[in-house]
Amino acid sequence: MTGRDHRNERSENGAEGERVVVRNRRRIDPETGEVRVPAEESAGTAPEAPAPDSAADVLAAAELAAQVAERTADLQRVSAEYANYRRRVDRDRESVLVGARVQFVSELLTVLDDLDRAEAHGDLTGPFKAVADKLVAVVQKFGLEPFGLEGEPFDPSVHEAVQHEGGGSGGPTVTVVSAVLRPGYRIADRVLRPAMVAVTDRPDDGTTQPPLTTTTEPGPAEGL
Repeated sequence: MTGRDHRNERSENGAEGERVVVRNRRRIDPETGEVRVPAEESAGTAPEAPAPDSAADVLAAAELAAQVAERTADLQRVSAEYANYRRRVDRDRESVLVGARVQFVSELLTVLDDLDRAEAHGDLTGPFKAVADKLVAVVQKFGLEPFGLEGEPFDPSVHEAVQHEGGGSGGPTVTVVSAVLRPGYRIADRVLRPAMVAVTDRPDDGTTQPPLTTTTEPGPAEGL
């Protein structure tokens, strides 16, 4: 028996036969024509785990966080300052506007007094009344409000008493307005002119409301 036959016999009997492995190392696939990537290259290597942060990295991160916090605090402070500035500007602008209205309307108070006297005497009629109504509408548009009513508590900050009648009762009394001789005027919380009134003392029965204090606006209207 030759050596070739001996090898075949061993292979057929399941003995220790040699296993033939065929490896296709062609770079181009003959069927698709695409370039093949070796299994060793396609498998690649597992990514390395990131190295733990060093002390320098931790220090740099802490410094960066501190800078961010500082910049944030600066931004918040600037935002608050700007908001306060806008409120102050708006308040000053409103104050200037009210002051301009007060100065303009104060010059017309004597005209309004003449209109009131003409109406009281029945002379405010016809075209004259139409002009008077337009003037009153203009000053009301600027925020002018008359005040001073009979029976309201006397308030020296908004009332100018020119006549005072004492009460006959010996108990507690309250001073109230008994007559309005000349109406007062105000714009917003500024008094252009106090109301000229006559006051009287009456027994305090607890029903009189306390007077409402209003800021008096200094200026040429004080003497009107």
